[in-house]
Amino acid sequence: MTLATLYTVCWIWIIVGIATFILLQFVTAPYGRHTKQGWGPQISNKVGWILMEAPSFLIILYFFLTSDQSSFASMLSILWLLHYFNRTFIFPFRIRTKGKRMPLIIVASAIFFNLINAGLNGYFLAYFENYTLSSFAKWNFFLGIILFLAGFIINQISDHKLIHLRKPNETGYKIPKGFLFNYISCPNLFGELLQWSGFAIMAWNLPALTFLVWTCANLLPRATKHHQWYKSRFPDYPKKRKAIFPGLL
Repeated sequence: MTLATLYTVCWIWIIVGIATFILLQFVTAPYGRHTKQGWGPQISNKVGWILMEAPSFLIILYFFLTSDQSSFASMLSILWLLHYFNRTFIFPFRIRTKGKRMPLIIVASAIFFNLINAGLNGYFLAYFENYTLSSFAKWNFFLGIILFLAGFIINQISDHKLIHLRKPNETGYKIPKGFLFNYISCPNLFGELLQWSGFAIMAWNLPALTFLVWTCANLLPRATKHHQWYKSRFPDYPKKRKAIFPGLL
């Protein structure tokens, strides 16, 4: 694949991502608290998470191990692997969702999503990156790494609070409180947006931007649907709390 071909695929995938964002304004993805019948066969929630996230980890790991990446490209790959190691091999075993299931079609669509996004980014970092040591001294590295690490920490703290809302063997939902939950309903998703915004700024290439577009296309509608769900389920839900951006949305 040439660089021109890779970029063409990226632009097509960006257009699909924007279309998906528009579609998700009208359709709620049926998993987690939004799971419902009528979407075909279902599998274990934990198994589904592992199957969904594994491609992103394994594809980047493959390109990382089989290509001669610069130190800057290697740093980007390691940050990606750090996030998806947690998502694939740690997070599914921490969540307290005993007995919960998700539609197989959601798992399949997420696998496809991760295959494309990880493939585009991994291929670029393996064969087309031209970073040098001076890349570590540029403004976009400093801004990007701060955003990525801040987002990662926010995501981890938020996930920890969400997981521990439930006691062992509990499956119901409660109003999360404390930390950024005092201001927004989905600080875990806000943290992910910060992470991949930072990654795109550091990487400064089209595949990374493509992944950020898709991250926004998935997480922004999910956050607004979560926020609406909280407000409809809990009459005492904090009225000043926003969905994902404090004081804005």
